Amino acid sequence: MPAKNLADTVKLHNGVNMPWFGLGVFKVKDGNEAVSSVRTAIKHGYRSIDTAAIYKNEEGTGQGIREGMEAAGISRKELFITSKVWNSDLGYESAIRAYEESLERLGLDYLDLYLIHWPVEGKYKDAWRAFEKLYKDGRVKAIGVSNFHIHHLEDLLKDAEVVPMVNQVEYHPRLTQKELHAFCKEHGIQLEAWSPLMQGELLNNEVLQEIGEKYGKSSAQVILRWDLQNEVVTIPKSVKEHRIRDNADVFDFELSDEEMGRIDELNEDHRVGPDPDNFDF
Repeated sequence: MPAKNLADTVKLHNGVNMPWFGLGVFKVKDGNEAVSSVRTAIKHGYRSIDTAAIYKNEEGTGQGIREGMEAAGISRKELFITSKVWNSDLGYESAIRAYEESLERLGLDYLDLYLIHWPVEGKYKDAWRAFEKLYKDGRVKAIGVSNFHIHHLEDLLKDAEVVPMVNQVEYHPRLTQKELHAFCKEHGIQLEAWSPLMQGELLNNEVLQEIGEKYGKSSAQVILRWDLQNEVVTIPKSVKEHRIRDNADVFDFELSDEEMGRIDELNEDHRVGPDPDNFDF
């Protein structure tokens, strides 16, 4: 069932509820920009915020969370906060330390979801053991990975005691990741989209515009609706209040099977971000 509203959640395989829709803060500047976009999102009903150590905006994100909670009159347990360990910290001890440092910067006692940001060869298994320890000790509600291809997941699952709850990957109509999505479903791993709007490159697409006109919606709203109907968690980024509000205005229409198919056909296996099999950072 597609999400009915901004508060709707999907149950991860360990029973934790994760909102289908959230705010990503990639490339959001620390300080006022991060504080304001996070606070604004919470004010408009967002309950999921996604950051990462490498974004260098965890302090501002944390302040935005505190201000947003206060303004909305909600408690920490009503929010779902994600961060990610960076590649240079993918050892066992260093991943645990990185988690503690992220918490400190965010000013939080725990994260709802902690992700391995990239599958650095020969390093992610040590980090995963650290994640399992954090999880078993009850210090994080859910653990997962980001940018993992099927073969990375297969490799991880050979030794893992805990199956990742989430795999956050580049996902949009030009990169539909059908095989990966099917593999994740089969193993109970929730797929999550980063860069769902392809960094704006799809907004003038004629197919998306035409479908949007029928519903009085923008191309961005059509894409985000497509994500949700494909049962993919999505975290569009914006720093502008009207965009933050508009992005979330996707719960009052439903795409037909034919329209979903037309959007699927836009796939070109085209990435705007690095290929997880070929990155050097």
